[in-house]
Amino acid sequence: MNERKKVELQITSLSNSQTEAGAFIMVLSEAGTQRKLPIAIGASEAQAILFELRGVNTPRPLTHVLFASVMIALGIRLLRVVIYKVENGVFYSYLYIRSNEVILRVDSRTSDAVALALRMKAPILTYEDILNKDHTPAPDVHGSEAFASPSTGNATWLKEALQKAIDQEDYEQAAVLRDQLNHLQQTKS
Repeated sequence: MNERKKVELQITSLSNSQTEAGAFIMVLSEAGTQRKLPIAIGASEAQAILFELRGVNTPRPLTHVLFASVMIALGIRLLRVVIYKVENGVFYSYLYIRSNEVILRVDSRTSDAVALALRMKAPILTYEDILNKDHTPAPDVHGSEAFASPSTGNATWLKEALQKAIDQEDYEQAAVLRDQLNHLQQTKS
């Protein structure tokens, strides 16, 4: 039986999707190559990943931060995240965790797995055959990379996410976004 070769990935961009309202495209890339894995994710997941990339601490813990804190408190270590399958445009991932001498594999949404990997400084991997397939959703993203240096792209993204949270009457999320937008605008002054 042939063992599938794993490849380590890093996040290279996070941008609004032009084709799906409220969605974002997270692009994972293999270092030193042109191979990319674009993955559509939701606004909340994009926000969590962006905050991790930026090192932003929210007043209250987001879900992945809470989960990481519980794992640390219980002495559980995240070894790696593996994106193991793509089916009908849906990416499937496993968390490999170690508790004492036991290694467990836990199913996870890819966006949650990536946010947790960033938080816990664990590698993000996929298989070579997945990376070799063309998953590119055509030219689908616009604007600057959401986690590049502070820019109007960040402010625009935060303003859009803030308006969406208000429209959905998610006022706790809106307050967090408002605070982050204020912080971004203060650092630009």
